[in-house]
Amino acid sequence: MKGATMLATMQALGVAGSFSRPGVSDDNPYSEALLRTLKYRPNFPSKPFGSIEEAGAWVAWFMAWYNCQHLHSSIGFVTPEQRHRGDDELVLKRRTAVYEAAKAQRPERWARNCRSSERIQTVRLNPEKPRPRRAPHDISLSP
Repeated sequence: MKGATMLATMQALGVAGSFSRPGVSDDNPYSEALLRTLKYRPNFPSKPFGSIEEAGAWVAWFMAWYNCQHLHSSIGFVTPEQRHRGDDELVLKRRTAVYEAAKAQRPERWARNCRSSERIQTVRLNPEKPRPRRAPHDISLSP
């Protein structure tokens, strides 16, 4: 967002640019992830909003859905509302009980253990995954 046209538009609107991390377009990856979820909602309008009130009403609906209905994978497939109220622990315990009962009833359908339903303590966006160690003789052309 360093283009001359963009800078001129920002200045005309009285917006001060922040380039605290040069060359990086997403200073706040959490807000970028939220905006990506917003843009890819099936009911995201294909045409511009008719008014600021219409836009505000849609965003208010989206935020209520995002916080109260949307299950977030990074916090164990619970909603932010459940997490903030502390209800997620009960939800996760109940989920574990359902998984364990299903596994006991039909163990042949389970190749591995049940999905972990432990409360996630630290949330990271795009956490690094441990890379498997290669044997010294293992040669690969890909990085």
